Amino acid sequence: MSEATSAHPQVRPRVGVSSVLLGAVALLLVSLSFAVSVGAVPVPLGTVWGILLKKISPGLIEQTWSQGHEAIVWEIRFPRAILAMMVGAGLAMVGASLQAVTRNPLADPHLLGISSGGAFGSILALLHTGLFIGLLTVPLLAFVGALGATAIVLGVSRFADAMSADRLVLAGVAVSFIIMACANVLIFLGDPKATHVVVFWMLGGLGLAQWSQLIYPLVVLVASGAWLLSRSTELNAMTVGDETASTLGIPVARFRLSVFIAGALITGVMVAFSGIIGFVGLMVPHVARMLVGGDYRRVLPASAFLGAIFLLWADITARTIMAPEDMPIGIVTGLVGGIFFVWLLSRRQA
Repeated sequence: MSEATSAHPQVRPRVGVSSVLLGAVALLLVSLSFAVSVGAVPVPLGTVWGILLKKISPGLIEQTWSQGHEAIVWEIRFPRAILAMMVGAGLAMVGASLQAVTRNPLADPHLLGISSGGAFGSILALLHTGLFIGLLTVPLLAFVGALGATAIVLGVSRFADAMSADRLVLAGVAVSFIIMACANVLIFLGDPKATHVVVFWMLGGLGLAQWSQLIYPLVVLVASGAWLLSRSTELNAMTVGDETASTLGIPVARFRLSVFIAGALITGVMVAFSGIIGFVGLMVPHVARMLVGGDYRRVLPASAFLGAIFLLWADITARTIMAPEDMPIGIVTGLVGGIFFVWLLSRRQA
């Protein structure tokens, strides 16, 4: 595979941008409705939206459903679906941004070891340090772990002169293996009663989503996502090359570091609440570029929508394929992502 000369080939949109975004919004609402409706206890779509309207405006609609259905929909499935959308959107935006600043179409928070760093921080908080600052402890240590993993990958890449597309991914995979080995040591030394819960969480899962905790990933996603979107022009310039970006007045090294920090923040917090979910950041930006072209003013919002939709359907698959048992969602995304990765490699070789 030849070294990449840009983050991705210039792709012209195949359909109108407004059509894509309107279609994405419609598909997102349909996917959300279906995700809340299906499960071990099916709930009719009319009941799902009736419960939602009742929560938004009590008294607007007469209740015709049982309290059990209301508890399943409102307390379990809606928080889970909303967390799936936030995690998918966040990881997809991180992947798109990393692919721009590294000019590497294979860049992804999972392949570059950032997710592993987030998992290491989360395990440290869950099994060893305790929640010393309350619920913020896990996402904070996950962010620190993700940031540390990012620094290690960049350091190793520079030390080994491995900044090309292929070798940067190899450096990320190697660092990821080392960090996960250290994480396994933490699990081995931790409380045996909590070990199986942590191991299941590491495979990726959204089943622990709660309304009271969704505010943390929401704030990080909105703030960091808005910042990335406001830097779309700089991201476009970075895909052309450092020299061109520098001539346009962009402080290349500082901007690249800022994007890595924002990416580590989003990834760390998402990993803290969902475990390791791989390949979303690799796949979704490529699909977004096929639909809306290579301009990051369109790629980032399109990636966010498509990432949210993809993870909703991955969660639906994980919940229904072995019902009533929940399969870890990381298995589903890993299977789909692995196939996509092979396709992407063969496409680059052609």
